[in-house]
Parts: sequence; C-alpha cells; structure tokens
Amino acid sequence: MLSRRLRFNILQALPFWIASIIAGLVTVLFAKLFVVAENTMLWIYNWHHWIIFIQAPAFMLAGWWIVKKWAPYARGSGIPQVKAATELIAHDPKKNINQLLGIKVSVVKILSTLLLAIGGAAIGREGPTIQISGSIFNYINGLIPKKWPKIKHSNMIVAGAAAGLAAAFNTPLGGIVFALEELSKTHVTFYRTALFSAVIIAGLTAQGILGPYLYLGVPSVSESTWHTLIPVLIVAIGGGLSASYLCSAILKTLRWKAKAFTKNAQHIVFIIACATVIALFAYFVNISIMGSGKDIMGTLLFSNDKVMPWYTSPFRMLGLFVSFISGGAGGVFAPGLAAGATLGGMVGNWFHLVPGDINLLVLVGMVAFLTGITRTPFTSAILVLEMTDRNSAIFFLMLAAIVAELASLVVDKKSFYDHLKHDYLLDIKRKEEELQLPQPAEPA
Repeated sequence: MLSRRLRFNILQALPFWIASIIAGLVTVLFAKLFVVAENTMLWIYNWHHWIIFIQAPAFMLAGWWIVKKWAPYARGSGIPQVKAATELIAHDPKKNINQLLGIKVSVVKILSTLLLAIGGAAIGREGPTIQISGSIFNYINGLIPKKWPKIKHSNMIVAGAAAGLAAAFNTPLGGIVFALEELSKTHVTFYRTALFSAVIIAGLTAQGILGPYLYLGVPSVSESTWHTLIPVLIVAIGGGLSASYLCSAILKTLRWKAKAFTKNAQHIVFIIACATVIALFAYFVNISIMGSGKDIMGTLLFSNDKVMPWYTSPFRMLGLFVSFISGGAGGVFAPGLAAGATLGGMVGNWFHLVPGDINLLVLVGMVAFLTGITRTPFTSAILVLEMTDRNSAIFFLMLAAIVAELASLVVDKKSFYDHLKHDYLLDIKRKEEELQLPQPAEPA
C-alpha cells in the first residue's frame, strides 16, 4: 500500500521536476543573453554616441515586428498572460492556451526582449522569464500520457510561474509568495508539494550554474534606523503613487493605441517616436534612461557617493513608460525596482542622511514602487529582502509595502497586471467571436 502510494506521488511529481530543470536551464541562458544584450547596447553607444538615434529605433522596431508577426501575446511583461491563461483554464480545463503560453511565444519573447535591450529600452527579463517558465510547464503538461496520474493543468501553470520568478531573481521564498499572493487571486487549490518542489528545483538548477548569488548583493544598512521613519513613509507613499500613476498612463496609452492605430505604418511611426525620446535624453542629458537599471541600483547601494542628478528617478519612469508602450516584449520588474531605488536615494539626500540610512531608503523605494505596480506587498518585500539579504530591514520593508499599497488604492483599485489580463481576455474573446462569424458568400 505504501509503495503504491509512493509510486503514485513520484509519477505525479515527475512532470513538475522535469519542467523545473528545463525552466532553470532556460532562465540561466536567458539571463546570460540579457547581460550580453545590455553590454552590446553600451558598446554600440560608447563607440559613437550619435548612433543611438539609429540604434534605438532599429532594434525597438525589430523587437515589435517579430512580436506582431509571430506571437502577439508575447508583448509586454508576461505576468498578465500567465494570469489570463490560468483564468481561461479555470473556466474551461480543455481550453488551448498556447497563444499565451507556448514554445513559439517563448522564443519570440526572448528574441524581442533581447532586441529591445540592445536598442536601449528600459526593460527587464524577469517578467518575461515568468511567461517563458509557464510556457515550459504548459508544454510538459501537454506531453503527459492519458494513463498518467492526473495533474491539474492550472497547478502546472502556477508552479511554472513561481519557478520562473524564483530562478530569475534567485529568490525561492519570493517565488512561493508570488504564487500565493498574485496568482492565487484566480486559482487557490493547487498542490503545495508541486509548487515548493518546482521552485526549489528550478532555483537549484540556476544556482548550480550561476552559483549562490544575490541579485543585488549585500548593502550596508544602518542598524538603528527609527529616526528614518518619516523619510521611509515619504518614500513609501511617493513610490506607491508614482508607480500607480505611471501604470495608469501606460494603460491609457495602450488602450488608445488599440483603438486609434489600424495600420502598421502608424505603429512604426509611434515606435520610432518612442525610441527617439530615449535617444534624445540619453544623448543630450544622461544615459540613465536606458537599460534595466540594475547598474544604477548597484551604484546607489554600493558606492560611497549616493548623490544622483535630480532627474534620474523621473528619467527611469519615462524610460519604462516609452519602452513598454512601444509594443515589444520586456518586463517592468527591474526598471520598476530601479525607479524606486532612485526615488529612495533622492529622498535620502533631501534629509542629508548617512549612507547606511540612504541604503535603507533605496530598498524601501524598490519595495514601494514594485508594490505600486503589482499590488503584492508581501511579494515585493520578500523579493527585495532575498535579493539583498538584509534581514534587519524586514520591518521597514513590510511597512513600506503596506503603505505603498494603501497609497496605490487612491489611484486605482486594481493592479496593473489585472488590467492587462482583462484586456488580453477581451482580445482573445473578440478574436474567437470573429472566427465564428459566418463568412460572406462569394458572388456567383
């Protein structure tokens, strides 16, 4: 009896283990390629600064075109697509979700993200990694024989998304909390063992190649920090509001585009305009508008000089805005973290705080801005905590997350990802209805 039950459990867990190993390997490959893409962007830019006016439009157009041509739902972050896929199969378990989570989608997602990164767009790889990992788990689920112990499809998707986030940031707890806090809004009954094992195996696979790294490292944070409570609250409120208003602007622009643009030429002109904005600010003001922003976070946390130009934070938000609305692939996690980090550093300098206190505000800003985007306060706090190994700051990070979420509710009751999920579902429904319409008869 025991051996039969053990065999059943192993057979049921095996697809999760296989998918987790593959997801971990793909995550590592994608991470390495993304670093190469950002280094290539800098190499081209440093070769001749003026070439950014060709570089940004050319690569951002290429990133948009392959999405438009091959996989329309590969655009943007990737998290809304996972949420939409989970909701679709919750209503219809036999629903084909390959247009949202498929191998072709993953390939296009990777290529488009890399192209935009070479072009200098302010995007990250973490959101795309979640969609890619979800696609791998979805594909493995489709290979399971009918006689195999039954596995709920949505369990695979949720576990895949959690494993992707865990492997991307090397934050296993963050992946688990993300699944519980973000994805369980549409799906709550999944196997705990499957979720935990997927996160652990994907994370260990990534660690086996990259080593037990921290996404950002271990910054120095002051031990006695209660005197920073007022600045912490300012950064938390400012981060939550800024992120929410930014997301609202992105959503309004995307919806306006969907109604106003009916020809490819209109999209091309729009993308060139977005790329030109990035190029103008990068060339005439500062390169800080470009890229994921991970180098900016590192500079703020590990440099003795905590002073950055006043425009760095709004530049990061502007870069994220124009990059996301351009229509290519790319996530908002890393750019959002960078925008929040620069906001925290700016407020720290206003109060003339010591470096350790400024580092705390940088971490608080990261949590607050990410919470304003995702509306997942605990995920945001745990992610930043695991990225930096700063356990002494946990209470301030959680306080910032909760305050930022409350501030965000002033702007919008729903999260950025929930709005995008809703738009994807409406678009899919519209296309399905168009396919079911009777075709006009040909004239005799």
